[in-house]
Amino acid sequence: MVQSHTQYEGFNSLTYLGVPGHSQSYAALYLRRCATLTIVLIAALSVSGCSGIQSTLDPAGREAKSIADLFWWMTAGAVVIWLAVILLTVYAARTRSEARNQRRDRFLIIGGGAVVPTVVLTVLLVYGLAPIPVLLAPAPEGSLKIIVSGEQWWWRVRYFPPGGEPFELANEIRLPVAEPVQFQLDSPDVIHSFWIPSLAGKIDMIPGRVTYLSLHPTKMGVYRGACAEYCGTSHALMNFYVEVMSKEEFSSWVVQQAQPSQPPAEPTAARGQELFLATGCNACHTVRGTPARGVIGPDLTHVGSRLSLAAGTMPNEPDAFRRWIAHTAEVKPAVNMPSFHMLPPEDQQALAAFLEGLK
Repeated sequence: MVQSHTQYEGFNSLTYLGVPGHSQSYAALYLRRCATLTIVLIAALSVSGCSGIQSTLDPAGREAKSIADLFWWMTAGAVVIWLAVILLTVYAARTRSEARNQRRDRFLIIGGGAVVPTVVLTVLLVYGLAPIPVLLAPAPEGSLKIIVSGEQWWWRVRYFPPGGEPFELANEIRLPVAEPVQFQLDSPDVIHSFWIPSLAGKIDMIPGRVTYLSLHPTKMGVYRGACAEYCGTSHALMNFYVEVMSKEEFSSWVVQQAQPSQPPAEPTAARGQELFLATGCNACHTVRGTPARGVIGPDLTHVGSRLSLAAGTMPNEPDAFRRWIAHTAEVKPAVNMPSFHMLPPEDQQALAAFLEGLK
């Protein structure tokens, strides 16, 4: 039994790993393999999160780039400290106690265990604090101003373009590239958190307070924002899209958004407008150009031209409009809007045609 156990231990530490030596060699190789595996895992996780429309590590704005740079420097500092500790551990595992030099050991322990982490962390602290004044600075006077209110569970967005007419939309933001923007953020109900990872850091929206965020988009494209603070049942369904456009396209979009809606030309859509007013939708929603003047829910004046429906929950298409109208509570639980599943299918289709035509 003793011989068999000895052979089993030899197989574990020497034969299986291919290490000709003693247990200290086994420990050193084990540590090296653990270190290699850890580095590979960290690299894989980092690469997997480095792209996409909601990635902090794929910045499309000046503020997001500062945050991404800080992340990579912090990661590099963590790797330096981690390597120092691993190297000290490998040294301790491979060096026999009788062969050690006490003076050298003290130097390695103090240098690798105290001096290196202190220097690295101090540098990272100074580097991390330096961008804060820039990130908190307001946008220059005369910049585009946007007021966003986080509500359960959607976003009220009001534009105040310099020299133009203010207008309101919901669950979508469009920005001009290479232009500073000043956001003013608030909430009428609970704490929300406004976050567009590819453009800037997140900031809380607190009832009774107004917070501010300035950002400077640098790359055109469509990006995804989200509420980053748990705010109730449908918190996970409170998202929005941000499109960064050329300055010319943005100017045209602003002019179009400030206009009232056009009367529906198609008979089914015209029937949908009648139903919209008759079923009480106008009590909660505004559609400029019609008698609908409700302010409880989102402004729907140009809802047909938006990138998504129900705060980033569904694509903007006719079937999605119909499903939202008929099964609102199923799509977004606990939402304040009632479901109109009792309406005949042809009426649901007419309402969907009217809303989809609001370009």
